[in-house]
Amino acid sequence: MAKKAFITGITGQDGSYLAELLLSKGYEVHGLIRRASTFNTARLDPIYDDPHCDARRLFLHYGDLSDASALARLIGKIQPEEVYNLAAQSHVRVSFDSPEYTADITATGTVRLLEAIRETGIRPRFYQASSSEMFGLVQEVPQTERTPFYPRSPYGCAKVFSYWATVNYRESYGLHASNGILFNHESPRRGETFVTRKITRAVAHILAGLQDKLYLGNLEARRDWGYAREYVEAMWLMLQQDKPDDYVIATGETHSVDEFLTAAFAYAGLDREKHVQIDARYYRPAEVDLLIGDASKARRQLGWAPKTRFPELVKLMVDADIELLRQRRQGQVRSNRER
Repeated sequence: MAKKAFITGITGQDGSYLAELLLSKGYEVHGLIRRASTFNTARLDPIYDDPHCDARRLFLHYGDLSDASALARLIGKIQPEEVYNLAAQSHVRVSFDSPEYTADITATGTVRLLEAIRETGIRPRFYQASSSEMFGLVQEVPQTERTPFYPRSPYGCAKVFSYWATVNYRESYGLHASNGILFNHESPRRGETFVTRKITRAVAHILAGLQDKLYLGNLEARRDWGYAREYVEAMWLMLQQDKPDDYVIATGETHSVDEFLTAAFAYAGLDREKHVQIDARYYRPAEVDLLIGDASKARRQLGWAPKTRFPELVKLMVDADIELLRQRRQGQVRSNRER
Protein backbone atom coordinates (compact mmCIF):
# COMPACT_ATOMS: atom_id res chain seq x y z
CA MET A 1 0.00 0.00 0.00
CA ALA A 2 1.33 3.44 -0.94
CA LYS A 3 2.69 5.74 1.74
CA LYS A 4 0.63 8.86 2.35
CA ALA A 5 2.20 12.30 2.63
CA PHE A 6 0.52 15.57 3.60
CA ILE A 7 2.11 18.80 2.32
CA THR A 8 1.15 22.30 3.44
CA GLY A 9 2.21 24.92 0.92
CA ILE A 10 1.93 22.41 -1.91
CA THR A 11 1.21 25.13 -4.48
CA GLY A 12 4.48 26.93 -3.73
CA GLN A 13 7.90 26.41 -5.27
CA ASP A 14 9.07 23.78 -2.80
CA GLY A 15 5.69 22.14 -2.40
CA SER A 16 5.28 21.50 -6.11
CA TYR A 17 8.76 20.01 -6.47
CA LEU A 18 8.25 17.88 -3.36
CA ALA A 19 4.90 16.62 -4.66
CA GLU A 20 6.58 15.57 -7.91
CA LEU A 21 9.34 13.77 -6.01
CA LEU A 22 6.97 11.89 -3.73
CA LEU A 23 4.63 10.89 -6.57
CA SER A 24 7.62 9.57 -8.52
CA LYS A 25 8.40 7.39 -5.48
CA GLY A 26 4.90 5.94 -5.41
CA TYR A 27 3.40 8.03 -2.60
CA GLU A 28 -0.20 9.10 -2.30
CA VAL A 29 0.16 12.87 -1.90
CA HIS A 30 -2.32 15.17 -0.16
CA GLY A 31 -1.86 18.93 -0.29
CA LEU A 32 -3.35 21.85 1.60
CA ILE A 33 -4.44 24.77 -0.59
CA ARG A 34 -6.14 28.04 0.23
CA ARG A 35 -9.43 28.93 -1.42
CA ALA A 36 -8.97 31.71 -3.96
CA SER A 37 -11.10 33.35 -6.64
CA THR A 38 -8.50 32.44 -9.26
CA PHE A 39 -6.61 29.23 -9.93
CA ASN A 40 -3.45 29.07 -7.80
CA THR A 41 -2.23 25.60 -8.72
CA ALA A 42 -0.15 26.41 -11.81
CA ARG A 43 3.05 25.06 -10.27
CA LEU A 44 1.41 21.63 -10.03
CA ASP A 45 0.58 21.49 -13.75
CA PRO A 46 3.84 19.69 -14.72
CA ILE A 47 2.74 16.71 -12.63
CA TYR A 48 0.00 15.93 -15.15
CA ASP A 49 2.54 15.75 -18.00
CA ASP A 50 5.22 13.78 -16.13
CA PRO A 51 5.22 10.05 -16.97
CA HIS A 52 6.95 9.35 -13.63
CA CYS A 53 4.10 10.96 -11.65
CA ASP A 54 0.67 9.38 -11.36
CA ALA A 55 -1.58 12.42 -10.93
CA ARG A 56 -4.40 10.14 -9.81
CA ARG A 57 -2.53 9.85 -6.50
CA LEU A 58 -2.56 13.62 -5.93
CA PHE A 59 -5.37 15.02 -3.76
CA LEU A 60 -5.86 18.70 -2.90
CA HIS A 61 -7.79 19.88 0.15
CA TYR A 62 -8.97 23.38 0.97
CA GLY A 63 -7.70 24.70 4.27
CA ASP A 64 -5.36 27.13 5.96
CA LEU A 65 -2.79 27.12 8.76
CA SER A 66 -4.99 29.64 10.56
CA ASP A 67 -7.77 27.05 10.91
CA ALA A 68 -6.86 24.56 13.64
CA SER A 69 -10.08 22.53 13.47
CA ALA A 70 -9.75 22.03 9.71
CA LEU A 71 -6.16 20.88 10.15
CA ALA A 72 -7.18 18.35 12.78
CA ARG A 73 -10.01 17.01 10.59
CA LEU A 74 -7.71 16.62 7.60
CA ILE A 75 -4.91 14.95 9.53
CA GLY A 76 -7.40 12.55 11.10
CA LYS A 77 -9.02 11.78 7.76
CA ILE A 78 -5.85 11.35 5.70
CA GLN A 79 -3.75 9.54 8.35
CA PRO A 80 -0.45 10.43 6.64
CA GLU A 81 2.84 8.70 7.39
CA GLU A 82 4.74 11.91 6.57
CA VAL A 83 3.81 15.57 7.06
CA TYR A 84 5.77 18.38 5.41
CA ASN A 85 5.05 21.89 6.70
CA LEU A 86 6.12 24.20 3.88
CA ALA A 87 3.34 26.81 4.17
CA ALA A 88 4.26 30.30 5.36
CA GLN A 89 4.09 33.98 4.63
CA SER A 90 7.58 33.64 3.25
CA HIS A 91 8.48 37.02 1.81
CA VAL A 92 10.94 38.70 4.17
CA ARG A 93 10.29 42.28 3.04
CA VAL A 94 6.52 41.80 3.26
CA SER A 95 6.90 40.49 6.81
CA PHE A 96 7.89 44.00 7.93
CA ASP A 97 4.61 45.32 6.53
CA SER A 98 2.49 42.43 7.87
CA PRO A 99 4.26 41.21 11.02
CA GLU A 100 1.14 39.99 12.82
CA TYR A 101 -0.09 37.97 9.83
CA THR A 102 3.41 36.57 9.34
CA ALA A 103 3.56 35.46 12.97
CA ASP A 104 0.09 33.91 12.83
CA ILE A 105 0.76 31.79 9.75
CA THR A 106 4.51 31.18 9.85
CA ALA A 107 4.83 30.67 13.63
CA THR A 108 1.47 29.88 15.25
CA GLY A 109 0.42 27.92 12.18
CA THR A 110 3.19 25.43 12.89
CA VAL A 111 1.90 24.88 16.42
CA ARG A 112 -1.64 24.39 15.10
CA LEU A 113 -0.34 21.68 12.77
CA LEU A 114 1.75 20.01 15.47
CA GLU A 115 -1.23 20.07 17.84
CA ALA A 116 -3.45 18.55 15.15
CA ILE A 117 -0.97 15.70 14.85
CA ARG A 118 -0.74 15.24 18.62
CA GLU A 119 -4.50 15.39 19.24
CA THR A 120 -5.38 12.87 16.53
CA GLY A 121 -2.96 10.39 18.08
CA ILE A 122 -1.29 9.40 14.82
CA ARG A 123 2.50 9.21 14.62
CA PRO A 124 3.63 10.63 11.28
CA ARG A 125 7.12 11.84 10.61
CA PHE A 126 7.15 15.64 10.55
CA TYR A 127 9.29 18.04 8.53
CA GLN A 128 9.48 21.73 9.40
CA ALA A 129 10.72 24.16 6.76
CA SER A 130 13.17 26.27 8.72
CA SER A 131 15.19 29.06 7.14
CA SER A 132 18.65 30.56 6.99
CA GLU A 133 16.94 33.88 7.79
CA MET A 134 16.94 32.65 11.39
CA PHE A 135 20.70 33.36 11.47
CA GLY A 136 20.14 36.98 10.45
CA LEU A 137 23.02 38.97 11.90
CA VAL A 138 25.31 35.99 11.64
CA GLN A 139 27.34 35.00 14.70
CA GLU A 140 29.82 32.87 12.76
CA VAL A 141 30.78 32.10 9.17
CA PRO A 142 29.78 29.68 7.78
CA GLN A 143 26.55 28.86 9.61
CA THR A 144 26.00 25.34 10.95
CA GLU A 145 23.34 23.56 12.99
CA ARG A 146 25.04 24.92 16.14
CA THR A 147 25.22 28.59 15.10
CA PRO A 148 23.11 30.83 17.40
CA PHE A 149 20.08 32.47 15.82
CA TYR A 150 19.82 36.26 15.47
CA PRO A 151 16.80 36.95 13.24
CA ARG A 152 16.49 40.36 11.58
CA SER A 153 12.88 40.33 10.38
CA PRO A 154 9.42 39.29 11.57
CA TYR A 155 9.72 36.37 9.16
CA GLY A 156 13.02 35.29 10.70
CA CYS A 157 11.56 35.59 14.21
CA ALA A 158 8.54 33.50 13.22
CA LYS A 159 10.78 30.81 11.76
CA VAL A 160 12.84 30.69 14.97
CA PHE A 161 9.61 30.11 16.92
CA SER A 162 8.63 27.26 14.59
CA TYR A 163 12.09 25.74 14.80
CA TRP A 164 11.99 25.53 18.59
CA ALA A 165 8.36 24.41 18.59
CA THR A 166 9.38 21.49 16.40
CA VAL A 167 12.27 20.62 18.72
CA ASN A 168 9.92 20.91 21.71
CA TYR A 169 7.35 18.51 20.26
CA ARG A 170 10.12 16.10 19.37
CA GLU A 171 11.50 16.12 22.90
CA SER A 172 8.19 16.41 24.78
CA TYR A 173 6.04 13.96 22.83
CA GLY A 174 8.57 11.73 21.07
CA LEU A 175 7.47 12.96 17.65
CA HIS A 176 9.76 12.13 14.73
CA ALA A 177 10.15 15.82 13.88
CA SER A 178 13.04 17.34 11.94
CA ASN A 179 14.00 20.88 10.94
CA GLY A 180 15.52 21.55 7.54
CA ILE A 181 17.43 24.82 7.80
CA LEU A 182 17.39 25.61 4.11
CA PHE A 183 19.46 28.42 2.72
CA ASN A 184 18.15 30.37 -0.29
CA HIS A 185 16.96 28.00 -2.98
CA GLU A 186 15.68 29.23 -6.32
CA SER A 187 14.15 27.87 -9.50
CA PRO A 188 11.91 28.88 -12.41
CA ARG A 189 9.01 28.34 -9.98
CA ARG A 190 10.23 30.99 -7.55
CA GLY A 191 7.68 33.70 -6.84
CA GLU A 192 8.03 36.70 -9.14
CA THR A 193 8.49 39.15 -6.25
CA PHE A 194 11.61 37.36 -4.92
CA VAL A 195 14.78 39.06 -6.08
CA THR A 196 16.26 36.26 -8.21
CA ARG A 197 13.05 35.67 -10.13
CA LYS A 198 12.42 39.40 -10.35
CA ILE A 199 15.78 39.68 -12.11
CA THR A 200 15.37 36.77 -14.53
CA ARG A 201 11.80 37.73 -15.36
CA ALA A 202 12.95 41.29 -16.09
CA VAL A 203 15.70 39.97 -18.38
CA ALA A 204 13.12 38.09 -20.44
CA HIS A 205 10.80 41.11 -20.62
CA ILE A 206 13.61 43.52 -21.55
CA LEU A 207 14.76 41.20 -24.33
CA ALA A 208 11.19 41.11 -25.63
CA GLY A 209 10.86 44.89 -25.50
CA LEU A 210 8.12 44.73 -22.87
CA GLN A 211 10.11 46.35 -20.06
CA ASP A 212 12.88 48.92 -19.89
CA LYS A 213 13.78 49.38 -16.22
CA LEU A 214 14.37 47.00 -13.33
CA TYR A 215 14.17 48.51 -9.83
CA LEU A 216 16.04 46.77 -7.02
CA GLY A 217 17.12 47.41 -3.43
CA ASN A 218 20.32 46.33 -1.70
CA LEU A 219 22.67 44.75 -4.24
CA GLU A 220 25.39 43.98 -1.68
CA ALA A 221 23.46 41.36 0.30
CA ARG A 222 25.16 37.98 -0.05
CA ARG A 223 23.30 34.69 -0.12
CA ASP A 224 23.97 30.97 -0.45
CA TRP A 225 21.84 30.11 -3.49
CA GLY A 226 20.94 26.56 -4.48
CA TYR A 227 18.41 24.81 -6.72
CA ALA A 228 15.03 24.12 -5.12
CA ARG A 229 14.43 20.87 -7.01
CA GLU A 230 17.50 19.39 -5.31
CA TYR A 231 16.65 20.79 -1.88
CA VAL A 232 13.33 18.94 -1.61
CA GLU A 233 15.29 15.69 -1.91
CA ALA A 234 16.97 16.63 1.37
CA MET A 235 13.56 17.14 2.99
CA TRP A 236 12.50 13.63 2.03
CA LEU A 237 15.81 12.13 3.16
CA MET A 238 15.40 13.66 6.63
CA LEU A 239 12.16 11.76 7.16
CA GLN A 240 13.72 8.48 6.06
CA GLN A 241 16.21 8.51 8.94
CA ASP A 242 15.75 6.32 12.01
CA LYS A 243 16.13 9.30 14.31
CA PRO A 244 14.84 12.86 13.77
CA ASP A 245 17.38 15.67 13.66
CA ASP A 246 18.04 19.16 12.31
CA TYR A 247 20.09 19.84 9.19
CA VAL A 248 21.55 22.80 7.33
CA ILE A 249 20.97 22.48 3.58
CA ALA A 250 23.21 24.78 1.54
CA THR A 251 25.82 24.94 -1.22
CA GLY A 252 28.67 26.40 0.87
CA GLU A 253 29.10 29.28 -1.59
CA THR A 254 27.95 32.87 -1.20
CA HIS A 255 27.17 35.38 -3.95
CA SER A 256 25.81 38.90 -3.86
CA VAL A 257 22.59 40.09 -5.47
CA ASP A 258 24.87 42.17 -7.68
CA GLU A 259 26.64 39.00 -8.88
CA PHE A 260 23.32 37.35 -9.69
CA LEU A 261 22.22 40.46 -11.54
CA THR A 262 25.47 40.70 -13.51
CA ALA A 263 25.43 37.00 -14.45
CA ALA A 264 21.81 37.10 -15.62
CA PHE A 265 22.22 40.22 -17.78
CA ALA A 266 25.55 39.04 -19.22
CA TYR A 267 24.09 35.66 -20.13
CA ALA A 268 21.30 37.41 -22.05
CA GLY A 269 23.70 39.87 -23.70
CA LEU A 270 22.16 42.90 -22.00
CA ASP A 271 23.86 45.99 -20.58
CA ARG A 272 22.67 46.22 -16.98
CA GLU A 273 23.75 49.85 -16.69
CA LYS A 274 21.02 50.83 -19.15
CA HIS A 275 18.23 49.06 -17.36
CA VAL A 276 18.87 48.72 -13.59
CA GLN A 277 18.06 51.39 -11.02
CA ILE A 278 18.19 51.33 -7.23
CA ASP A 279 14.98 52.11 -5.37
CA ALA A 280 15.20 52.70 -1.61
CA ARG A 281 11.67 51.34 -1.15
CA TYR A 282 13.05 47.84 -1.61
CA TYR A 283 15.51 48.08 1.27
CA ARG A 284 14.65 46.22 4.46
CA PRO A 285 14.52 48.09 7.78
CA ALA A 286 17.14 45.62 9.08
CA GLU A 287 19.31 43.88 6.52
CA VAL A 288 20.87 40.42 6.54
CA ASP A 289 24.25 41.03 4.94
CA LEU A 290 25.78 37.57 4.62
CA LEU A 291 24.50 34.00 4.62
CA ILE A 292 26.60 30.94 3.81
CA GLY A 293 25.83 27.47 5.07
CA ASP A 294 27.90 24.44 5.97
CA ALA A 295 25.95 21.33 4.93
CA SER A 296 28.62 18.84 6.10
CA LYS A 297 26.19 17.12 8.45
CA ALA A 298 23.64 16.57 5.67
CA ARG A 299 26.38 15.27 3.40
CA ARG A 300 27.61 12.91 6.09
CA GLN A 301 24.32 11.63 7.53
CA LEU A 302 21.88 11.98 4.63
CA GLY A 303 24.23 11.47 1.71
CA TRP A 304 22.92 14.73 0.25
CA ALA A 305 24.98 17.24 -1.70
CA PRO A 306 24.04 20.06 -4.11
CA LYS A 307 24.65 19.43 -7.80
CA THR A 308 23.64 22.68 -9.52
CA ARG A 309 26.06 25.54 -8.94
CA PHE A 310 25.48 29.26 -9.10
CA PRO A 311 26.26 29.94 -12.81
CA GLU A 312 24.06 27.04 -13.96
CA LEU A 313 21.24 28.14 -11.66
CA VAL A 314 21.25 31.66 -13.12
CA LYS A 315 21.24 30.34 -16.68
CA LEU A 316 18.42 27.83 -16.18
CA MET A 317 16.25 30.52 -14.57
CA VAL A 318 16.89 33.02 -17.38
CA ASP A 319 16.21 30.37 -20.03
CA ALA A 320 13.00 29.32 -18.28
CA ASP A 321 11.65 32.87 -18.07
CA ILE A 322 12.45 33.54 -21.73
CA GLU A 323 10.63 30.34 -22.69
CA LEU A 324 7.69 31.10 -20.40
CA LEU A 325 7.24 34.53 -21.96
CA ARG A 326 7.45 33.03 -25.46
CA GLN A 327 4.72 30.51 -24.62
CA ARG A 328 2.49 33.19 -23.11
CA ARG A 329 2.83 35.43 -26.14
CA GLN A 330 2.07 32.52 -28.49
CA GLY A 331 -0.97 31.72 -26.39
CA GLN A 332 -2.18 35.31 -26.63
CA VAL A 333 -1.77 35.31 -30.39
CA ARG A 334 -3.68 32.03 -30.64
CA SER A 335 -6.43 33.37 -28.37
CA ASN A 336 -6.79 36.55 -30.46
CA ARG A 337 -7.09 34.50 -33.65
CA GLU A 338 -9.86 32.38 -32.14
CA ARG A 339 -12.00 35.37 -31.15
